Amino acid sequence: MNQNHEESPFGEIIYAYTRKQALADGVQVDVSTTAREAGIRFPVFITRTAFDAYVTVPPNVTGQDEAGRLWDIVWMLRFAIQRSRPGCDRLPVALYVRNDNRAARLVKLTASCGPLDMDDPQPAITVMMPDED
Repeated sequence: MNQNHEESPFGEIIYAYTRKQALADGVQVDVSTTAREAGIRFPVFITRTAFDAYVTVPPNVTGQDEAGRLWDIVWMLRFAIQRSRPGCDRLPVALYVRNDNRAARLVKLTASCGPLDMDDPQPAITVMMPDED
């Protein structure tokens, strides 16, 4: 049996959703510029769900802005990366977020490192809700 080593062990790809498509559809948001300012060298993306929950300022919440909330996420991502073990490709990111006019509460996100896109193997980081993949 002559098996081609280029074939996937799972068979032919039926459908693929690229990062470029996710960005165009608004499913992910590129936050690489802010991440670079925080000292993260890889491209960084955040899922729309996490962005809407913890970057977008809810209506009538005072003393908050998107730039500051995004900075908090990428800064805590940087801290989580620094604390991580070598070879780790998925890690927890925890921070306090205020989504109402009361005290901030602890929220947990997950950061995953993988290829930038299907045709670009350079590393990229995706920040997401813990139940997202």
